[in-house]
Amino acid sequence: FQENDASVRLKIASLLGLLSKTAGFSPDCIMDDAINTLQNEKSHQVLAQLLDTLLVIGTKLPENPSVRMRLVEVACKHLTDSSHGVRNKCLQLIGCLGPVEKGVAKEAESQAAKDVQKIIGDHFNDQDPRVRTAAIKAMLQLHERGLKLQQAIYNQACKLLADDYEQVRSAAVQLIWVLSQLYPESIVPIPSSNEEIRLVDDAFGKICHMVSDGSWVVRVQAAKLLGSMQQVSSHFLEQTLDKKLMSDLRRKRTAHERAKELYSSGEFSSGRKWGDDAPKEEIDTGAVNLIESGACGAFVHGLEDEMYEVRIAAVEALCMLAQSSPSFAEKCLDFLVDMFNDEIEEVRLQSIHTMRKISNNITLREDQLDTVLAVLEDSSRDIREALHELLCCTNVSTKEGIHLALVELLKNLTKYPTDRESIWKCLKFLGSRHPTLVLPLVPELLSTHPFFDTPEPDMDDPAYIAVLVLIFNAAKSCPTMPALFSDHTFRHYAYLRDSLSHLVPPLRLPGRKLVSSAVSPSITPHEDPSQQFLHQSLERVYNFQHLDPRGIQELLEFTIRDLQRLGELQSELAGMADFTATYLQCQLLLIKALQEKLWNVAAPLYLKQNALASTAAKQILEETYKMEFMYSGVESRQVVIIHHMRLQAKALQLIVTARTTRGVEPLFGMCEKFLQEVDSFQRCFISELPHMQGSFVDKLLDLMPRLVTSKPSEVVKILQTTLRQSTFLHLPLPEQLHRATANIIEPTGESDNPLRFTSGLVVALDVDATLEHVQDPQGTVKVQVLYPDGQAQLIHPKPADFRNPGPGRHRLITQVYLSHTAWTEPCQIEVRLLLAYNSNRSKASSRIPKSTWSESLEALPPSENGIEGTIPFSKPVKVYIMPKPARR
Repeated sequence: FQENDASVRLKIASLLGLLSKTAGFSPDCIMDDAINTLQNEKSHQVLAQLLDTLLVIGTKLPENPSVRMRLVEVACKHLTDSSHGVRNKCLQLIGCLGPVEKGVAKEAESQAAKDVQKIIGDHFNDQDPRVRTAAIKAMLQLHERGLKLQQAIYNQACKLLADDYEQVRSAAVQLIWVLSQLYPESIVPIPSSNEEIRLVDDAFGKICHMVSDGSWVVRVQAAKLLGSMQQVSSHFLEQTLDKKLMSDLRRKRTAHERAKELYSSGEFSSGRKWGDDAPKEEIDTGAVNLIESGACGAFVHGLEDEMYEVRIAAVEALCMLAQSSPSFAEKCLDFLVDMFNDEIEEVRLQSIHTMRKISNNITLREDQLDTVLAVLEDSSRDIREALHELLCCTNVSTKEGIHLALVELLKNLTKYPTDRESIWKCLKFLGSRHPTLVLPLVPELLSTHPFFDTPEPDMDDPAYIAVLVLIFNAAKSCPTMPALFSDHTFRHYAYLRDSLSHLVPPLRLPGRKLVSSAVSPSITPHEDPSQQFLHQSLERVYNFQHLDPRGIQELLEFTIRDLQRLGELQSELAGMADFTATYLQCQLLLIKALQEKLWNVAAPLYLKQNALASTAAKQILEETYKMEFMYSGVESRQVVIIHHMRLQAKALQLIVTARTTRGVEPLFGMCEKFLQEVDSFQRCFISELPHMQGSFVDKLLDLMPRLVTSKPSEVVKILQTTLRQSTFLHLPLPEQLHRATANIIEPTGESDNPLRFTSGLVVALDVDATLEHVQDPQGTVKVQVLYPDGQAQLIHPKPADFRNPGPGRHRLITQVYLSHTAWTEPCQIEVRLLLAYNSNRSKASSRIPKSTWSESLEALPPSENGIEGTIPFSKPVKVYIMPKPARR
C-alpha cells in the first residue's frame, strides 16, 4: 500500500476483498490493517473499495458483535466524506452489519455509534441521488435482517416519492410498502385537514399515485406492490377502477349533520335570497385530499399504459387483489375482459390466466362472454388452450351463453383441428358445471324431432363427439335428460364410454346397470386396502428369505406380478408399486444368476451360464438407473439401496468376466476398479452404513484388508461366496413416489396416408406430448426417431417448446425434422420420448461433502465418473412416411 499510484492501491484493495471470499482464508487477520489504511487514505475510489472489502470481511466473519460494531463505527466516521461513492459504501456497510438486536443497540449507544436507523434516516435528504437511494436500500436491508423499522420514517419516505430521480422513487415505493405491512392499522393525519386515515390506506393511495409516474420502471414496481396490499379498505380498492373523483375527495357529511348545522344557525333557506345555500367557504380540491388523486383509476391507468410490462404488472396485481375480495373481482371483470384484446400476446395470456384464477367468484354476462370467445380466433396455440382452460372453470349465466360458447368452440375446432383434445376437455367441464342450462338445448343439439326419425350422425366427426361430451357430462347430474335421447345416442354413449372414458362419465341410463368402480366410501384413507396390500406383499418377501431358492423365486415372481397389476389398477399408487416391483425384479435376476447348479458345471459348459449371468447383470444395471432417475420423490435411504444393488451387479459382472478371461493381467485392473467403487460407495453413504448390517457391502468392508492384498482369483472367490451369503435389504418406501411418464398426443399414429416428401429434403412432423412428474424437462427430455433401416436420430427440443400448465405437469409442443434417401414404398418410423440421465447429477454425488468433492471425483472410477444414458419413457408411435425420389 506504499504505492503512489491510486489505481494500484484500488486493485490491491479489491484483491483483498476477493481473498476474503475464498474458502479457507481467515479474514480477521487483515481487518485491522484495512481499518488503519482507511485512516490515511486520500483517494476516494480506494476508500470506497476498502469499505467494500470491510463489508466482505464483516459478512464472512461469524456473528461477532464487537467486530461488527467496530466496522459500523468506521463507516459512521466516513459518512461525512465528500465523495458519493464513499458515502454509498458506508450506508451499505451499516445496512448489512448494523446491530439488529435491542441489547446490542443499548451497548452501542454508550459507545459513539447512535441508533443506526437515525444515522441512515439523516441521509434520506442527501444532496446526491445515489446516496439517497443507498440510504433507502440500507434501511430495507435492516428490515430484511429482522430489525423493526420505526413508523417515523414513513413521512420522510413519502417526501421522497416526489424526488427527481427514478432510482430514489423506486426505492421509496418499496420502503413505503414495507412500512404499510408493518403498521397497517396505525392512524396518520391527512395534511391540511382534520381527517385521519389508516396508514395502509394512505400508503395504498400514495403507491397508486406512482402508477402514473414518469418512469416505467417505477410504474411496474408500484403496480406489482399494489397486488400484495390486501389489508386495504374496500372503498379505496374500488376507487382504483374509477377515474371519477369521489365527491371532491372530501368526506361527505350526513344529512343529520347538515340539518343540525342549519338548525343551530337559526335559519333555513327560504329560496328567496340569491345563493343563500351556497357553500360557506371556497375549497381548493387540491389541498383537501383524503386519498391521493392517483388512486382514482390507478388500475385504469395501469391497464392502459403504453409499456406492456406495466400492463402485465397491473393484471397480476388485479389478480391478487381479486382473489382476496369477491366484490372487487366482480367489479374488475370488465377491465380484465378488455385486456383479452391487447396487442401483445404475453399480456393477453396473463389476463386469461388471471381470469381463470378468479373464475370461482364470478359469472360472465353474455356481452363479456362474447369478448372472451372472440379470442378463440387467435393464431397462437398457447392463447387458445389457455382460453379453453378458462372456459372449463367459468360460470355462464344463460342457456344462450352456453349455445354461443359451443358454436364458437366448434368453429375453433373446424379452423384448428389440432385443438381437438383441448376443446373436448373444455366441453366436458362446461357440461358438468351447467346441467340445467344444457337441458333445454338437447333437442336442438341432437337434432331430434318429436315424431320424425332424424338421420344418425357420423360417429367419426370430432364436432359431433364434442356435442355428445357436453350433453353426457350435463346428464350426469340431470336425471331427466336421457329421456330426450334417441336410440342411436345410447349406442354412441356405449361406444364413447369405452373409447373416451376420461371424457364421458358413467351414467344411470334406463335399462342399463351403472357400473361403479369406486372404492366404497366407508373406508377411510388411513386404512386404504391397496396401501396395506403393498406393505404386506413386501413383508412377506422379507420374512421368507430363508426359503429354498426355488420357493423364493416363485414368491418373488408372484409378488412382482401382483405389484404390477396393483399399479395398473390404482393410479395414485402406480409409482410406489412399479418402483417396488423393479427392485424385486433386480433381486430375482440376482438370485437366478447365482444359482448353485449353474456354477458347479465343468468349464466347457460355461457358455450358456455365463450368458445368463452377464445379461442378468446388465439388466440389473439398467433397472437401477431407471429406479434412480425415473422417479421423483426418491430419498437418500432408497438411493443407498439402489447403489447397493448396482454394486452387486458389478460384482456379478466381475465374476463372469473372471471365468471367461485367460491370463491374470486384465483381471488386476478390473479388481482394482471394483475395490475403488466399494471405497467410493463407503465414502458417499457413510451415514447409512449402520442400517445395512448383513448386506453384501457390509461383509465386503469387513473383508476389505484381505481383499486388497489377495490375488484376483481369490478376490473373485470371496465375492462369489459373499454374494451368495448376503441377505437382501428392506426397501423403505417414501411418502410420495411418482414415476415420470409421457404420453404422445400428436402424431396419433392412426393414419394410413403416408407423409410424402422429396428425398434429400426435410419434412416437419408436429410432436405434442404431455409429461408427468419429470424434473427439469428442458435438460432431460429428448425425442428419438427410429427409421426402418435401423438408423436412429436424437432431437433435443428447445427450452421454449416446454409449457408448464400445472405442478408436476409439462407439455412439449415441438417440430421434428425428418429426412431420408428415396424408398420404393411407404414404411413406418417410430417416434418416442427418452429421458436422459447423467450419474454426476445423481442424488449420490450431492451427498459427498464439498471439501472431499475434488479428491473423491478423482477417486471415483471412470465408469461412475459421469455415466450418461437414456431411458425410454413413452410408448412409441408409428408414423407412415414415404420419401419420393427427386424429379430430374
